[in-house]
Amino acid sequence: MKKRYSVPLILIGLMIIINIIARFSRPFADFYVTKIFPHISDCISFVSGLFPFSLGEMLTVAAVALVIFGIPLFLILLIFAKGRRKKIAAFAGTFVLWIICYVTVTETMNCFIMYQCTPFSEKYFPDSHEHTDEEITELYGALIKKCNELAKEVPRDDEGCFTLTCDFNSEARTAMKRASEKYPQLRGYYPKAKPIQFSYFMSQSNLTGIYLPYTIEANYNDDMVRANLPSTVCHELAHLKGFIQEDEANFISFAAATGSDNVEFQYSGYLDALEYVHNAVWENEIETAMPLSEYISDEVLSDWFRFMPENYWEENASKEVISTEAVSEASTAAIDTNIRMNGRDDGIRAYSMVVNLLLDYYYP
Repeated sequence: MKKRYSVPLILIGLMIIINIIARFSRPFADFYVTKIFPHISDCISFVSGLFPFSLGEMLTVAAVALVIFGIPLFLILLIFAKGRRKKIAAFAGTFVLWIICYVTVTETMNCFIMYQCTPFSEKYFPDSHEHTDEEITELYGALIKKCNELAKEVPRDDEGCFTLTCDFNSEARTAMKRASEKYPQLRGYYPKAKPIQFSYFMSQSNLTGIYLPYTIEANYNDDMVRANLPSTVCHELAHLKGFIQEDEANFISFAAATGSDNVEFQYSGYLDALEYVHNAVWENEIETAMPLSEYISDEVLSDWFRFMPENYWEENASKEVISTEAVSEASTAAIDTNIRMNGRDDGIRAYSMVVNLLLDYYYP
């Protein structure tokens, strides 16, 4: 086997072995995420953070362009470069193999292993138990009360909607470092979260943020309503510290945002938690909690469950290359499949499992 093929194939094979070991050995995964990954994350996120744009997004765009233009070019060269077909095929094969190798290595080392770690609840809430309807009712009421209070303190625009006035990137890093005092795995370097340039496509995908393992970057959708931004950035930064499970990143986002000295961050954190608990109350038809919904203030109602600004879809309709429905369905299916492949049978519902962690936190 030629060297140009052997090296990437060996690396891919090694990643397969590491994935298998991590799947069957939780101590191995825990050791990696606490002792090795922090150094990898700090180094790579520092380098990718030197770029003012999302390096991961640019690599993704380059990959799409390569598929669109590279395949036709390859076929044309094979047809017309008769005397060089073997060299062209060898170069193309090597190039594609190295791309597959890069994706396999970065996804394994910066994502897949972390799915096999000891769950957050076992590490930080070892005495957790089954929670009662009374507890979720009490939690729901407490979150409503807190959101109502903070809703009166945050800045608002002329239409009465929440506006973000703080330096959210700086505040997010401060909040995460403060949270690390309670959850040591959060220690280390934090880069700035970066906006995605192709934000409309991200909106079509129903995404407010995204973690890109192949560059270890935290990215956010700059089009979303500002009430979601602080909690989203904290969520994505949590992924950089090895908390890859979505419910765990949601909880860390809550802990960091609500532990901030900034009222805008506090409001975003409590509002995000309230939305998840509200959904849990109504999905499970918890009769003692459902009547509490009428106590949610008008200010909170104007901010919660808002993904995009009013008239966003109408104003950006010209950007639609693929229908929003198709993109949304494909995105949901991809996320659900990825989570299930990594051992979470609840799939995309893993996001809402943060309610269990909130109950563990408030009712240990």
